[in-house]
Amino acid sequence: MDVVGLARLRFAVTGSLHFLFVRRRCCSGIWHTATMTPAITSAITSAITAAAAGTWKLGDLTVNRMGFGAMRLTGSAAFDLGTPSDRERSIRVLRRAIELGVNHIDTAAFYFSSLRSANELINRALAPYPDDLVVATKVWAGRDPSGEWWWATPEQLRGQVEENLRQLGRDHLDVVNLRVPPSRRNGSIAEHFGALAELRAAGLIRHLGVSGVTPAQLAEAQAIAPVVCVQNRYGIDAGHDDDEFVRACGAQGVAFVPFFAIAGAGRERGATGAESEEILAVARAHGVTAAQVRLAWTLRLGPHVLAIPGTGNPDHLEQNVAAGALRLSADDVARIDSLRADLRGKG
Repeated sequence: MDVVGLARLRFAVTGSLHFLFVRRRCCSGIWHTATMTPAITSAITSAITAAAAGTWKLGDLTVNRMGFGAMRLTGSAAFDLGTPSDRERSIRVLRRAIELGVNHIDTAAFYFSSLRSANELINRALAPYPDDLVVATKVWAGRDPSGEWWWATPEQLRGQVEENLRQLGRDHLDVVNLRVPPSRRNGSIAEHFGALAELRAAGLIRHLGVSGVTPAQLAEAQAIAPVVCVQNRYGIDAGHDDDEFVRACGAQGVAFVPFFAIAGAGRERGATGAESEEILAVARAHGVTAAQVRLAWTLRLGPHVLAIPGTGNPDHLEQNVAAGALRLSADDVARIDSLRADLRGKG
Protein backbone atom coordinates (compact mmCIF):
# COMPACT_ATOMS: atom_id res chain seq x y z
CA MET A 1 0.00 0.00 0.00
CA ASP A 2 1.41 3.44 -0.90
CA VAL A 3 1.61 6.48 1.39
CA VAL A 4 -1.71 7.87 0.21
CA GLY A 5 -3.42 4.53 0.74
CA LEU A 6 -2.07 4.25 4.26
CA ALA A 7 -3.08 7.82 5.00
CA ARG A 8 -6.62 7.20 3.80
CA LEU A 9 -6.81 4.09 5.95
CA ARG A 10 -5.68 5.97 9.04
CA PHE A 11 -8.13 8.80 8.44
CA ALA A 12 -10.98 6.32 7.99
CA VAL A 13 -10.09 4.59 11.26
CA THR A 14 -8.96 7.49 13.47
CA GLY A 15 -10.41 10.60 11.83
CA SER A 16 -6.97 12.21 11.81
CA LEU A 17 -4.72 13.37 9.01
CA HIS A 18 -1.86 14.12 11.39
CA PHE A 19 0.88 12.02 12.97
CA LEU A 20 0.83 9.42 10.23
CA PHE A 21 4.31 8.06 9.73
CA VAL A 22 5.37 5.69 7.01
CA ARG A 23 8.73 3.96 7.33
CA ARG A 24 10.68 3.35 4.16
CA ARG A 25 14.12 1.99 3.28
CA CYS A 26 16.46 4.14 1.23
CA CYS A 27 19.21 2.89 -1.06
CA SER A 28 21.71 2.73 1.84
CA GLY A 29 19.46 0.35 3.75
CA ILE A 30 18.69 2.91 6.47
CA TRP A 31 15.02 3.36 7.48
CA HIS A 32 13.62 6.88 7.33
CA THR A 33 10.27 8.33 8.35
CA ALA A 34 7.98 10.10 5.90
CA THR A 35 5.36 12.49 7.25
CA MET A 36 2.20 13.85 5.67
CA THR A 37 2.71 16.29 2.79
CA PRO A 38 0.18 18.80 1.41
CA ALA A 39 -0.17 16.64 -1.71
CA ILE A 40 -0.99 13.54 0.34
CA THR A 41 -3.42 15.48 2.54
CA SER A 42 -5.17 16.82 -0.58
CA ALA A 43 -5.40 13.35 -2.09
CA ILE A 44 -7.01 11.97 1.06
CA THR A 45 -9.44 14.86 1.36
CA SER A 46 -10.60 14.59 -2.25
CA ALA A 47 -11.24 10.86 -1.81
CA ILE A 48 -13.64 11.22 1.14
CA THR A 49 -17.33 11.42 0.26
CA ALA A 50 -20.37 12.78 2.03
CA ALA A 51 -21.35 9.23 2.98
CA ALA A 52 -18.63 9.30 5.66
CA ALA A 53 -20.92 11.44 7.83
CA GLY A 54 -23.72 8.85 7.83
CA THR A 55 -27.33 9.25 6.72
CA TRP A 56 -30.68 10.53 8.00
CA LYS A 57 -34.21 10.48 6.63
CA LEU A 58 -36.14 13.66 5.90
CA GLY A 59 -39.53 12.03 5.84
CA ASP A 60 -39.12 9.30 3.22
CA LEU A 61 -36.01 10.90 1.68
CA THR A 62 -32.63 9.53 2.75
CA VAL A 63 -29.80 12.09 2.72
CA ASN A 64 -26.15 12.06 3.68
CA ARG A 65 -25.69 14.10 6.81
CA MET A 66 -23.03 16.23 5.12
CA GLY A 67 -24.91 18.48 2.73
CA PHE A 68 -24.26 21.75 0.95
CA GLY A 69 -25.56 25.28 1.44
CA ALA A 70 -25.99 27.36 -1.70
CA MET A 71 -25.90 30.84 -0.15
CA ARG A 72 -22.19 31.42 -0.89
CA LEU A 73 -22.45 30.33 -4.55
CA THR A 74 -23.54 33.76 -5.72
CA GLY A 75 -20.66 35.91 -4.52
CA SER A 76 -17.72 36.47 -2.20
CA ALA A 77 -20.30 37.07 0.54
CA ALA A 78 -24.02 36.41 0.70
CA PHE A 79 -26.64 38.50 -1.07
CA ASP A 80 -25.22 41.91 -2.10
CA LEU A 81 -22.49 41.96 0.55
CA GLY A 82 -19.64 40.95 -1.77
CA THR A 83 -18.67 40.71 -5.42
CA PRO A 84 -20.58 38.38 -7.77
CA SER A 85 -19.12 34.90 -8.24
CA ASP A 86 -17.62 33.40 -11.38
CA ARG A 87 -20.53 31.52 -12.95
CA GLU A 88 -18.55 28.58 -14.32
CA ARG A 89 -16.69 28.11 -11.06
CA SER A 90 -19.95 27.97 -9.10
CA ILE A 91 -21.29 25.39 -11.54
CA ARG A 92 -18.12 23.32 -11.09
CA VAL A 93 -18.54 23.45 -7.32
CA LEU A 94 -22.09 22.13 -7.55
CA ARG A 95 -21.14 19.31 -9.89
CA ARG A 96 -18.19 18.40 -7.71
CA ALA A 97 -20.48 18.30 -4.67
CA ILE A 98 -22.61 15.68 -6.39
CA GLU A 99 -19.48 13.70 -7.33
CA LEU A 100 -18.53 13.74 -3.65
CA GLY A 101 -21.85 12.20 -2.67
CA VAL A 102 -23.70 15.31 -1.51
CA ASN A 103 -27.42 14.67 -1.97
CA HIS A 104 -28.90 17.42 0.23
CA ILE A 105 -28.68 21.01 -1.00
CA ASP A 106 -30.11 23.96 0.89
CA THR A 107 -31.12 27.00 -1.16
CA ALA A 108 -33.62 29.86 -1.45
CA ALA A 109 -34.99 32.15 -4.13
CA PHE A 110 -33.59 35.10 -2.15
CA TYR A 111 -30.04 33.74 -2.49
CA PHE A 112 -28.94 36.06 -5.28
CA SER A 113 -26.36 38.75 -5.95
CA SER A 114 -26.43 41.38 -8.68
CA LEU A 115 -25.51 38.80 -11.33
CA ARG A 116 -26.04 35.33 -9.87
CA SER A 117 -29.01 33.33 -8.56
CA ALA A 118 -28.33 30.22 -6.47
CA ASN A 119 -31.46 28.47 -7.74
CA GLU A 120 -30.61 29.15 -11.35
CA LEU A 121 -27.02 27.97 -10.84
CA ILE A 122 -28.34 24.74 -9.31
CA ASN A 123 -30.70 24.25 -12.27
CA ARG A 124 -27.95 24.93 -14.80
CA ALA A 125 -25.41 22.68 -13.10
CA LEU A 126 -27.52 19.71 -12.03
CA ALA A 127 -30.64 19.36 -14.18
CA PRO A 128 -31.75 16.74 -14.97
CA TYR A 129 -31.41 16.12 -11.26
CA PRO A 130 -30.04 12.88 -9.75
CA ASP A 131 -32.83 10.70 -8.41
CA ASP A 132 -31.49 10.82 -4.84
CA LEU A 133 -30.89 14.57 -4.69
CA VAL A 134 -32.98 16.44 -2.11
CA VAL A 135 -33.25 20.20 -2.62
CA ALA A 136 -34.55 22.17 0.35
CA THR A 137 -35.60 25.78 0.07
CA LYS A 138 -37.26 28.35 2.30
CA VAL A 139 -40.04 30.92 2.09
CA TRP A 140 -41.71 33.76 4.04
CA ALA A 141 -38.52 35.81 3.66
CA GLY A 142 -38.07 37.32 0.21
CA ARG A 143 -36.13 39.96 -1.73
CA ASP A 144 -37.46 42.06 -4.57
CA PRO A 145 -35.45 42.49 -7.82
CA SER A 146 -33.51 45.39 -6.30
CA GLY A 147 -32.51 43.23 -3.36
CA GLU A 148 -34.79 44.82 -0.77
CA TRP A 149 -36.13 42.41 1.85
CA TRP A 150 -39.82 41.72 2.33
CA TRP A 151 -41.89 39.17 4.23
CA ALA A 152 -44.78 37.36 2.58
CA THR A 153 -48.34 37.18 3.81
CA PRO A 154 -49.84 33.69 4.04
CA GLU A 155 -51.54 34.31 0.69
CA GLN A 156 -48.21 35.25 -0.94
CA LEU A 157 -46.44 32.04 0.07
CA ARG A 158 -47.79 30.21 -2.97
CA GLY A 159 -46.09 32.78 -5.20
CA GLN A 160 -42.79 32.23 -3.37
CA VAL A 161 -43.11 28.46 -3.74
CA GLU A 162 -43.85 28.82 -7.45
CA GLU A 163 -40.85 31.16 -7.84
CA ASN A 164 -38.61 28.41 -6.47
CA LEU A 165 -40.24 25.86 -8.77
CA ARG A 166 -39.60 28.03 -11.84
CA GLN A 167 -36.01 28.82 -10.97
CA LEU A 168 -35.13 25.23 -10.10
CA GLY A 169 -37.07 23.73 -13.01
CA ARG A 170 -39.03 21.38 -10.76
CA ASP A 171 -42.69 20.45 -10.60
CA HIS A 172 -42.54 19.99 -6.82
CA LEU A 173 -40.18 20.97 -4.00
CA ASP A 174 -38.64 18.26 -1.83
CA VAL A 175 -38.50 20.29 1.39
CA VAL A 176 -39.73 23.81 2.11
CA ASN A 177 -38.75 25.52 5.36
CA LEU A 178 -40.88 28.30 6.76
CA ARG A 179 -38.27 30.95 7.62
CA VAL A 180 -39.69 32.84 10.59
CA PRO A 181 -38.77 36.55 10.80
CA PRO A 182 -37.02 37.85 13.93
CA SER A 183 -40.07 40.00 14.66
CA ARG A 184 -42.11 36.81 15.10
CA ARG A 185 -39.59 35.14 17.39
CA ASN A 186 -42.24 34.69 20.08
CA GLY A 187 -45.37 34.96 17.96
CA SER A 188 -47.70 32.50 16.26
CA ILE A 189 -46.68 30.93 12.94
CA ALA A 190 -49.88 28.94 12.53
CA GLU A 191 -51.38 30.99 9.71
CA HIS A 192 -48.26 30.88 7.55
CA PHE A 193 -47.48 27.24 8.29
CA GLY A 194 -51.07 26.32 7.60
CA ALA A 195 -50.78 27.93 4.17
CA LEU A 196 -47.71 25.80 3.42
CA ALA A 197 -49.53 22.70 4.63
CA GLU A 198 -52.23 23.41 2.04
CA LEU A 199 -49.58 23.64 -0.69
CA ARG A 200 -48.19 20.32 0.52
CA ALA A 201 -51.64 18.78 0.25
CA ALA A 202 -51.89 20.20 -3.28
CA GLY A 203 -48.70 18.36 -4.29
CA LEU A 204 -46.38 21.36 -4.70
CA ILE A 205 -44.32 20.42 -1.63
CA ARG A 206 -43.26 16.99 -0.42
CA HIS A 207 -42.09 17.78 3.12
CA LEU A 208 -42.19 20.77 5.46
CA GLY A 209 -39.66 22.25 7.84
CA VAL A 210 -39.31 25.36 9.97
CA SER A 211 -36.42 27.79 10.40
CA GLY A 212 -35.53 30.35 13.05
CA VAL A 213 -38.09 28.92 15.47
CA THR A 214 -38.58 28.31 19.17
CA PRO A 215 -39.65 24.96 20.67
CA ALA A 216 -43.15 26.38 21.11
CA GLN A 217 -43.35 27.34 17.44
CA LEU A 218 -42.17 23.88 16.40
CA ALA A 219 -44.94 22.34 18.49
CA GLU A 220 -47.45 24.75 16.95
CA ALA A 221 -46.39 23.71 13.46
CA GLN A 222 -46.46 19.99 14.31
CA ALA A 223 -50.07 20.33 15.39
CA ILE A 224 -50.86 21.40 11.80
CA ALA A 225 -48.70 19.08 9.67
CA PRO A 226 -45.59 16.86 10.00
CA VAL A 227 -42.28 18.71 10.34
CA VAL A 228 -39.17 16.88 9.08
CA CYS A 229 -36.52 19.44 10.03
CA VAL A 230 -35.66 22.51 12.08
CA GLN A 231 -33.13 24.90 10.55
CA ASN A 232 -31.80 27.33 13.16
CA ARG A 233 -28.60 29.24 13.72
CA TYR A 234 -26.35 27.08 15.87
CA GLY A 235 -22.68 26.54 16.55
CA ILE A 236 -20.02 26.35 19.22
CA ASP A 237 -21.12 29.76 20.54
CA ALA A 238 -24.73 28.61 21.14
CA GLY A 239 -26.36 28.84 24.56
CA HIS A 240 -27.84 26.23 26.90
CA ASP A 241 -31.39 26.68 25.57
CA ASP A 242 -30.17 26.04 22.02
CA ASP A 243 -28.41 22.87 23.17
CA GLU A 244 -31.63 21.64 24.74
CA PHE A 245 -33.57 22.35 21.55
CA VAL A 246 -31.09 20.30 19.50
CA ARG A 247 -31.54 17.38 21.86
CA ALA A 248 -35.33 17.76 21.87
CA CYS A 249 -35.44 17.60 18.07
CA GLY A 250 -33.47 14.36 18.15
CA ALA A 251 -35.84 12.86 20.71
CA GLN A 252 -38.75 13.64 18.37
CA GLY A 253 -37.04 12.26 15.27
CA VAL A 254 -36.82 15.73 13.72
CA ALA A 255 -33.64 16.66 11.85
CA PHE A 256 -31.75 19.67 13.17
CA VAL A 257 -29.99 21.59 10.41
CA PRO A 258 -27.76 24.35 11.82
CA PHE A 259 -26.71 27.32 9.74
CA PHE A 260 -23.65 29.53 10.38
CA ALA A 261 -21.98 26.55 12.08
CA ILE A 262 -18.65 27.77 10.66
CA ALA A 263 -19.31 31.51 10.27
CA GLY A 264 -20.66 32.01 13.78
CA ALA A 265 -20.97 35.71 14.54
CA GLY A 266 -19.73 36.49 11.02
CA ARG A 267 -23.09 35.29 9.73
CA GLU A 268 -23.69 36.16 6.05
CA ARG A 269 -20.22 37.63 5.63
CA GLY A 270 -18.57 34.38 6.67
CA ALA A 271 -16.08 33.63 9.42
CA THR A 272 -14.38 36.81 10.63
CA GLY A 273 -11.72 37.58 13.19
CA ALA A 274 -9.10 35.34 14.72
CA GLU A 275 -10.01 31.73 15.47
CA SER A 276 -9.86 30.64 19.11
CA GLU A 277 -6.73 28.88 20.32
CA GLU A 278 -8.83 25.95 21.57
CA ILE A 279 -10.19 25.24 18.09
CA LEU A 280 -6.79 25.73 16.50
CA ALA A 281 -5.20 23.28 18.93
CA VAL A 282 -7.74 20.60 18.02
CA ALA A 283 -7.19 21.33 14.34
CA ARG A 284 -3.43 20.97 14.70
CA ALA A 285 -3.83 17.69 16.54
CA HIS A 286 -5.72 16.24 13.58
CA GLY A 287 -3.94 18.03 10.77
CA VAL A 288 -7.15 19.69 9.60
CA THR A 289 -8.62 23.19 9.42
CA ALA A 290 -10.56 25.03 12.12
CA ALA A 291 -13.65 24.95 9.91
CA GLN A 292 -13.42 21.17 9.70
CA VAL A 293 -13.24 20.95 13.48
CA ARG A 294 -16.37 23.09 13.80
CA LEU A 295 -18.23 20.88 11.33
CA ALA A 296 -17.09 17.67 13.03
CA TRP A 297 -18.17 19.02 16.40
CA THR A 298 -21.59 19.88 14.95
CA LEU A 299 -22.12 16.43 13.48
CA ARG A 300 -21.20 14.64 16.71
CA LEU A 301 -24.20 16.24 18.47
CA GLY A 302 -26.42 13.44 17.21
CA PRO A 303 -27.38 11.36 14.18
CA HIS A 304 -30.25 13.76 13.47
CA VAL A 305 -27.93 16.75 12.97
CA LEU A 306 -27.29 17.61 9.32
CA ALA A 307 -24.54 19.97 8.14
CA ILE A 308 -25.01 22.38 5.22
CA PRO A 309 -21.74 24.30 4.93
CA GLY A 310 -21.62 26.61 1.95
CA THR A 311 -18.78 27.70 -0.28
CA GLY A 312 -17.96 28.80 -3.80
CA ASN A 313 -14.43 27.39 -3.53
CA PRO A 314 -13.77 23.85 -4.86
CA ASP A 315 -10.98 23.20 -2.32
CA HIS A 316 -13.12 24.34 0.59
CA LEU A 317 -15.91 22.09 -0.66
CA GLU A 318 -13.67 19.03 -0.48
CA GLN A 319 -12.45 20.03 2.99
CA ASN A 320 -16.02 20.49 4.21
CA VAL A 321 -17.08 17.08 2.92
CA ALA A 322 -13.98 15.45 4.43
CA ALA A 323 -14.97 16.85 7.84
CA GLY A 324 -17.72 14.23 7.86
CA ALA A 325 -15.04 11.60 8.47
CA LEU A 326 -13.28 13.52 11.25
CA ARG A 327 -13.80 11.98 14.70
CA LEU A 328 -13.05 14.14 17.71
CA SER A 329 -11.56 12.57 20.82
CA ALA A 330 -12.83 13.03 24.38
CA ASP A 331 -9.94 15.45 24.97
CA ASP A 332 -10.92 17.43 21.88
CA VAL A 333 -14.50 17.72 23.07
CA ALA A 334 -13.40 18.72 26.56
CA ARG A 335 -11.24 21.48 25.10
CA ILE A 336 -14.16 22.78 23.03
CA ASP A 337 -16.51 22.53 26.01
CA SER A 338 -14.08 24.71 27.95
CA LEU A 339 -14.21 27.28 25.16
CA ARG A 340 -18.01 27.19 25.19
CA ALA A 341 -18.08 27.78 28.94
CA ASP A 342 -15.79 30.79 28.52
CA LEU A 343 -17.96 32.21 25.73
CA ARG A 344 -21.08 31.83 27.82
CA GLY A 345 -19.38 33.49 30.76
CA LYS A 346 -18.54 36.47 28.60
CA GLY A 347 -22.09 36.57 27.23
